[in-house]
Amino acid sequence: MEFTGFKNATEFLESIRKNNNKEWFEANRDEYEKTILNPSKAFVVEMGEHLMALEPTIEAEPKINKSLFKMYRDVRRMGENKEPMKSKIGVIFPQGGWSGCRLQKSSFYLHFSPDELFVAVGVRWFNKPMLDAYRDYIKNEKRRVELDRVLDKITSMGYSIIAKGYKKYPRGFTSDMPSVDLSLYKGMATYKILEPKLIQNGELLIDTLYKIYEDMLPLQQIVYEISLRVKEK
Repeated sequence: MEFTGFKNATEFLESIRKNNNKEWFEANRDEYEKTILNPSKAFVVEMGEHLMALEPTIEAEPKINKSLFKMYRDVRRMGENKEPMKSKIGVIFPQGGWSGCRLQKSSFYLHFSPDELFVAVGVRWFNKPMLDAYRDYIKNEKRRVELDRVLDKITSMGYSIIAKGYKKYPRGFTSDMPSVDLSLYKGMATYKILEPKLIQNGELLIDTLYKIYEDMLPLQQIVYEISLRVKEK
Protein backbone atom coordinates (compact mmCIF):
# COMPACT_ATOMS: atom_id res chain seq x y z
CA MET A 1 0.00 0.00 0.00
CA GLU A 2 1.42 3.36 -1.05
CA PHE A 3 1.48 6.07 1.60
CA THR A 4 -0.47 9.11 0.39
CA GLY A 5 -1.08 10.81 3.72
CA PHE A 6 -3.49 10.58 6.62
CA LYS A 7 -6.72 11.70 4.98
CA ASN A 8 -9.55 12.55 7.43
CA ALA A 9 -7.46 11.23 10.34
CA THR A 10 -7.85 14.32 12.53
CA GLU A 11 -11.61 14.29 11.94
CA PHE A 12 -11.74 10.68 13.12
CA LEU A 13 -9.70 11.56 16.22
CA GLU A 14 -12.07 14.44 16.95
CA SER A 15 -14.92 11.92 16.80
CA ILE A 16 -13.13 9.76 19.36
CA ARG A 17 -12.93 12.73 21.71
CA LYS A 18 -16.69 13.16 21.44
CA ASN A 19 -17.44 9.43 21.69
CA ASN A 20 -14.68 8.08 23.91
CA ASN A 21 -15.93 4.59 24.60
CA LYS A 22 -15.13 1.12 23.29
CA GLU A 23 -18.64 0.56 21.95
CA TRP A 24 -18.42 3.55 19.59
CA PHE A 25 -14.92 2.58 18.52
CA GLU A 26 -15.85 -1.00 17.71
CA ALA A 27 -18.86 0.21 15.74
CA ASN A 28 -16.52 2.44 13.72
CA ARG A 29 -13.56 0.08 13.45
CA ASP A 30 -13.76 -0.02 9.64
CA GLU A 31 -13.30 3.75 9.53
CA TYR A 32 -10.39 3.47 11.98
CA GLU A 33 -8.67 0.95 9.75
CA LYS A 34 -9.27 3.09 6.65
CA THR A 35 -8.19 6.45 8.06
CA ILE A 36 -5.67 5.48 10.76
CA LEU A 37 -4.39 1.90 10.83
CA ASN A 38 -3.75 1.16 7.16
CA PRO A 39 -2.16 4.56 6.40
CA SER A 40 -0.03 4.16 9.55
CA LYS A 41 1.31 0.84 8.32
CA ALA A 42 2.11 2.32 4.92
CA PHE A 43 3.77 5.29 6.60
CA VAL A 44 6.01 3.07 8.74
CA VAL A 45 7.21 1.19 5.66
CA GLU A 46 7.97 4.31 3.60
CA MET A 47 9.35 6.47 6.41
CA GLY A 48 11.38 3.51 7.63
CA GLU A 49 13.06 3.18 4.24
CA HIS A 50 13.99 6.87 4.32
CA LEU A 51 15.28 6.74 7.90
CA MET A 52 17.55 3.80 7.11
CA ALA A 53 19.47 6.18 4.86
CA LEU A 54 20.23 8.20 8.01
CA GLU A 55 20.63 5.34 10.46
CA PRO A 56 20.68 1.79 9.04
CA THR A 57 20.10 0.14 12.43
CA ILE A 58 16.68 1.65 13.14
CA GLU A 59 13.65 -0.62 13.39
CA ALA A 60 10.54 -0.07 11.28
CA GLU A 61 7.88 -2.73 11.75
CA PRO A 62 4.28 -1.79 10.84
CA LYS A 63 2.60 -3.67 13.68
CA ILE A 64 0.83 -2.71 16.90
CA ASN A 65 3.25 -2.79 19.86
CA LYS A 66 6.14 -2.43 17.42
CA SER A 67 6.32 0.83 15.46
CA LEU A 68 2.61 1.42 16.09
CA PHE A 69 0.79 1.99 19.37
CA LYS A 70 -2.52 0.46 20.38
CA MET A 71 -5.60 2.66 20.48
CA TYR A 72 -6.79 1.44 23.87
CA ARG A 73 -5.32 3.29 26.82
CA ASP A 74 -4.04 1.27 29.81
CA VAL A 75 -6.30 2.87 32.43
CA ARG A 76 -4.76 0.69 35.15
CA ARG A 77 -1.64 2.82 35.10
CA MET A 78 -1.30 5.92 37.22
CA GLY A 79 -2.51 9.14 35.65
CA GLU A 80 -5.52 11.41 35.60
CA ASN A 81 -6.70 10.49 32.09
CA LYS A 82 -8.94 7.45 32.41
CA GLU A 83 -10.57 7.70 28.98
CA PRO A 84 -10.41 4.27 27.33
CA MET A 85 -9.39 5.47 23.86
CA LYS A 86 -6.44 7.56 22.74
CA SER A 87 -7.09 10.61 20.59
CA LYS A 88 -3.53 10.87 19.28
CA ILE A 89 -1.60 8.48 17.06
CA GLY A 90 2.01 7.65 17.87
CA VAL A 91 4.70 6.07 15.67
CA ILE A 92 8.17 5.05 16.83
CA PHE A 93 11.33 3.92 15.06
CA PRO A 94 13.68 2.68 17.80
CA GLN A 95 17.35 1.90 17.39
CA GLY A 96 18.79 -1.27 18.84
CA GLY A 97 16.18 -3.98 18.41
CA TRP A 98 12.78 -4.67 19.95
CA SER A 99 13.82 -6.37 23.19
CA GLY A 100 13.02 -4.39 26.33
CA CYS A 101 11.00 -1.18 26.51
CA ARG A 102 10.87 0.59 23.15
CA LEU A 103 10.48 3.95 24.91
CA GLN A 104 13.88 3.48 26.55
CA LYS A 105 15.65 3.21 23.22
CA SER A 106 16.97 6.16 21.25
CA SER A 107 14.21 6.62 18.71
CA PHE A 108 12.79 8.66 15.91
CA TYR A 109 9.29 9.41 17.18
CA LEU A 110 6.17 11.31 16.24
CA HIS A 111 2.57 11.62 17.23
CA PHE A 112 -0.30 13.57 15.77
CA SER A 113 -3.67 14.69 17.04
CA PRO A 114 -6.21 17.32 15.98
CA ASP A 115 -4.04 19.81 17.89
CA GLU A 116 -0.48 19.15 16.75
CA LEU A 117 2.13 17.11 14.95
CA PHE A 118 4.87 16.37 17.48
CA VAL A 119 8.25 15.19 16.12
CA ALA A 120 11.15 14.10 18.35
CA VAL A 121 14.30 12.01 18.74
CA GLY A 122 16.02 10.60 21.82
CA VAL A 123 14.41 9.33 25.02
CA ARG A 124 11.91 11.61 26.73
CA TRP A 125 12.41 10.13 30.20
CA PHE A 126 15.03 7.74 31.52
CA ASN A 127 14.32 4.75 33.72
CA LYS A 128 16.98 4.16 36.37
CA PRO A 129 19.34 2.04 34.23
CA MET A 130 19.25 4.63 31.43
CA LEU A 131 19.60 7.51 33.89
CA ASP A 132 22.64 5.86 35.46
CA ALA A 133 24.17 5.28 32.02
CA TYR A 134 23.46 8.90 31.03
CA ARG A 135 25.12 10.30 34.12
CA ASP A 136 28.07 7.97 33.70
CA TYR A 137 28.40 9.15 30.08
CA ILE A 138 28.41 12.87 30.93
CA LYS A 139 30.85 12.49 33.83
CA ASN A 140 33.48 12.68 31.11
CA GLU A 141 34.05 16.39 30.48
CA LYS A 142 34.81 15.98 26.78
CA ARG A 143 31.58 14.06 26.15
CA ARG A 144 29.59 16.49 28.30
CA VAL A 145 30.86 19.55 26.46
CA GLU A 146 30.26 17.88 23.09
CA LEU A 147 26.67 17.06 24.05
CA ASP A 148 26.16 20.67 25.09
CA ARG A 149 27.52 21.81 21.72
CA VAL A 150 25.13 19.47 19.90
CA LEU A 151 22.18 20.83 21.88
CA ASP A 152 23.20 24.42 21.14
CA LYS A 153 23.36 23.68 17.42
CA ILE A 154 19.98 21.94 17.46
CA THR A 155 18.28 24.81 19.29
CA SER A 156 19.88 27.31 16.89
CA MET A 157 17.99 25.55 14.09
CA GLY A 158 14.67 26.16 15.82
CA TYR A 159 14.18 22.91 17.72
CA SER A 160 13.40 22.57 21.41
CA ILE A 161 15.03 20.46 24.12
CA ILE A 162 12.93 18.80 26.82
CA ALA A 163 12.91 20.62 30.14
CA LYS A 164 15.31 19.75 32.93
CA GLY A 165 13.82 17.40 35.50
CA TYR A 166 15.94 18.10 38.57
CA LYS A 167 16.97 21.20 40.53
CA LYS A 168 19.99 19.84 42.40
CA TYR A 169 23.13 18.39 40.87
CA PRO A 170 23.41 14.64 41.45
CA ARG A 171 26.32 13.08 43.29
CA GLY A 172 29.57 13.47 41.39
CA PHE A 173 28.63 16.78 39.72
CA THR A 174 29.52 20.25 40.99
CA SER A 175 28.75 23.79 39.88
CA ASP A 176 32.29 24.46 38.69
CA MET A 177 32.15 21.76 35.99
CA PRO A 178 31.70 22.90 32.36
CA SER A 179 28.18 22.17 31.04
CA VAL A 180 27.20 20.72 34.42
CA ASP A 181 23.52 21.60 33.95
CA LEU A 182 23.27 18.57 31.66
CA SER A 183 23.23 16.49 34.85
CA LEU A 184 19.82 18.00 35.72
CA TYR A 185 18.02 16.21 32.90
CA LYS A 186 15.93 13.09 33.52
CA GLY A 187 15.72 12.37 29.79
CA MET A 188 17.43 13.64 26.67
CA ALA A 189 15.36 14.48 23.61
CA THR A 190 14.75 17.26 21.12
CA TYR A 191 11.41 18.01 19.49
CA LYS A 192 9.45 20.26 17.18
CA ILE A 193 5.71 20.93 17.08
CA LEU A 194 4.09 21.43 13.68
CA GLU A 195 0.59 22.03 12.33
CA PRO A 196 -1.40 18.76 12.14
CA LYS A 197 -2.67 19.54 8.62
CA LEU A 198 0.77 18.49 7.36
CA ILE A 199 -0.17 14.82 7.82
CA GLN A 200 -2.68 14.98 4.97
CA ASN A 201 -0.01 15.27 2.26
CA GLY A 202 2.06 12.10 2.23
CA GLU A 203 4.98 13.33 0.12
CA LEU A 204 5.27 16.63 1.99
CA LEU A 205 5.07 14.85 5.35
CA ILE A 206 7.85 12.39 4.49
CA ASP A 207 10.11 15.15 3.13
CA THR A 208 9.51 17.40 6.14
CA LEU A 209 10.14 14.66 8.66
CA TYR A 210 13.30 13.51 6.90
CA LYS A 211 14.78 17.01 7.07
CA ILE A 212 13.88 17.35 10.77
CA TYR A 213 15.27 13.93 11.68
CA GLU A 214 18.43 14.67 9.71
CA ASP A 215 18.93 17.85 11.74
CA MET A 216 18.31 15.95 14.98
CA LEU A 217 20.49 12.95 14.09
CA PRO A 218 23.57 13.97 16.15
CA LEU A 219 21.54 13.82 19.36
CA GLN A 220 19.92 10.56 18.29
CA GLN A 221 23.35 9.00 17.92
CA ILE A 222 24.56 10.21 21.31
CA VAL A 223 21.51 8.83 23.10
CA TYR A 224 21.96 5.54 21.27
CA GLU A 225 25.56 5.38 22.48
CA ILE A 226 24.28 5.94 26.02
CA SER A 227 21.75 3.12 25.60
CA LEU A 228 24.56 0.72 24.67
CA ARG A 229 26.16 1.38 28.03
CA VAL A 230 23.07 -0.01 29.73
CA LYS A 231 23.45 -3.28 27.81
CA GLU A 232 27.08 -3.56 28.74
CA LYS A 233 26.32 -3.65 32.47
